[in-house]
Amino acid sequence: MTELLGADDPEPSDRSPAGPLFVPVRPGQAGCAARIFRTPLGDRTAVGFTSASALAAVLGTGQHWIRLAEPALRALTAPLGVTLVTVDPVFSAPAPQPLPSWDPEAALAPAEGTVR
Repeated sequence: MTELLGADDPEPSDRSPAGPLFVPVRPGQAGCAARIFRTPLGDRTAVGFTSASALAAVLGTGQHWIRLAEPALRALTAPLGVTLVTVDPVFSAPAPQPLPSWDPEAALAPAEGTVR
């Protein structure tokens, strides 16, 4: 398939399927479930990576994964209403860190160098 390069083409040509992807999953008692993510605009998306190292770079080395072809990933997530598949995302929010313990007495104490 050749890609249309004309300026009057309103949308780019469809890309071919990405092939076997490394899909992040959550292991559970009944098996694995594909993780669903959100785009920066809040849309739900399935995610796949073209290599295990790309997956580990974004989600960490402890992330479980399975290999799925893009059409299989789409078929798996379509019943959930997820129609978007993102391949090789590079940005991810950092993992949440535990909040420091809050001491109400310290919060009410005047800061150093202030006059009361």
